[in-house]
Amino acid sequence: MTLIKSISGIRGTIGGSPGDNLTPIDAVKFAAAYGSWLKENTNKAKLRIVIGRDARISGEMIQNLVVSTLVGLGIDVLDLGLSTTPTVEIAVPLEKADGGIILTASHNPKQWNALKLLNAKGEFLDAEQGAKILQLAESEAFSFSEVDALGQVSKNDTYIDIHIQEVLNLPLVDADTIKKSRFKVVVDGVNSTGGIAIPKLLKALGVEVVELYCDPTGHFPHNPEPLKEHLGDICELVVKEKADFGIVVDPDVDRLAFIDNTGEMFGEEYTLVACADYVLAKIGGNTVSNLSSSRALRDVTEKYGGTYEAAAVGEVNVVTKMKENHAIIGGEGNGGIIYPESHYGRDSLVGTALFLMLMAERGGTVRELRDSYPAYFMSKKKIQLTPDLDVDALLAQMQQKYRDEEVSAVDGVKIDFPENWVHLRKSNTEPIIRIYTEAKSQAEADALADRIILEIKEIAGI
Repeated sequence: MTLIKSISGIRGTIGGSPGDNLTPIDAVKFAAAYGSWLKENTNKAKLRIVIGRDARISGEMIQNLVVSTLVGLGIDVLDLGLSTTPTVEIAVPLEKADGGIILTASHNPKQWNALKLLNAKGEFLDAEQGAKILQLAESEAFSFSEVDALGQVSKNDTYIDIHIQEVLNLPLVDADTIKKSRFKVVVDGVNSTGGIAIPKLLKALGVEVVELYCDPTGHFPHNPEPLKEHLGDICELVVKEKADFGIVVDPDVDRLAFIDNTGEMFGEEYTLVACADYVLAKIGGNTVSNLSSSRALRDVTEKYGGTYEAAAVGEVNVVTKMKENHAIIGGEGNGGIIYPESHYGRDSLVGTALFLMLMAERGGTVRELRDSYPAYFMSKKKIQLTPDLDVDALLAQMQQKYRDEEVSAVDGVKIDFPENWVHLRKSNTEPIIRIYTEAKSQAEADALADRIILEIKEIAGI
């Protein structure tokens, strides 16, 4: 059982002991720290925070604890109920709220939950802000409100519909164009809020929907991370239904993966590539992804005369780099689409609409579209950390070993070879080292990853 504290919030497994797991005490403490930080950094007499959650079994319990804590601090709460991460991100500025909290552990299994913290723009906090909240949580320097100054709770369960309308209003999204294509799409909502939001969006765009695991019970029917090894059911159903493609999202709907018309993975890395291809063809500009994302985005960006930049892993880092470089689209290779025309957050609804526009205008099959992009293959592996392992020293040794190559230490160690690359970094959400590689064949990518793993083990003596 685990509790992980980071600048982006607190994440852990339900049950167990306070401080070691995400218990009610920990949920209250971190909600109080966030609310106290907001109060310290504003002159407003009354604050308002937007709260939404995915469909996890523990979600209602954690939500009740967090909402009551904020009310106790004298903060008003707008409760969206079952929602998505991008929906809460959109709601914060639309409501002119002072911040937001999303209760979700993203792709983690059902025993996990988390508090994801937003600023008044509906964007994730930066490192300095997150560190201050962690300090407040540790010190427990909270001052709660007296009875006449308690906060008030209001509810709005229509925000997924508002979010969908925001997507339909985007200049590069034309519902009539999509409707004319008469698409048939299978949706795997992993029994969370994607099972509400994605089918609603598709139906608004005139798409025939086949629903799979779209009942938001929180009982995930498979590992909720949208990777090939977890998605056998939808791959089979796409073929059986003769669908144009399939859509898979994670529990909080900020990661988007497609299944092509043959029942094969389109590739999470290529979700961003395809959406960027559509946007760049319409409006030339720059792109950003993280250091662990495919070179294919760079290739497509340069094809349209734009500039590609890589950021450290983490949504807040990608957003910062996108603002610096005036990127018109960006995101992460895990299927996270960030489209500033909508908002600065990963959004599977926006990504779905852009992808449908690309398919409607280009024609052909999803398999043909995938084959039109540069052929890169990734291997994503991991090494479990042990308490006595000095990971920073290990990464420094790997950096020194490959000093004659193109090496970046912005986030872990990334080594760019002429024909492939490897990125080594500590995970922010799990006690592991991630090893990402990319090459021009799967065999080469896997072989490179295995070679690097052996080198790391040799250096570490494990």
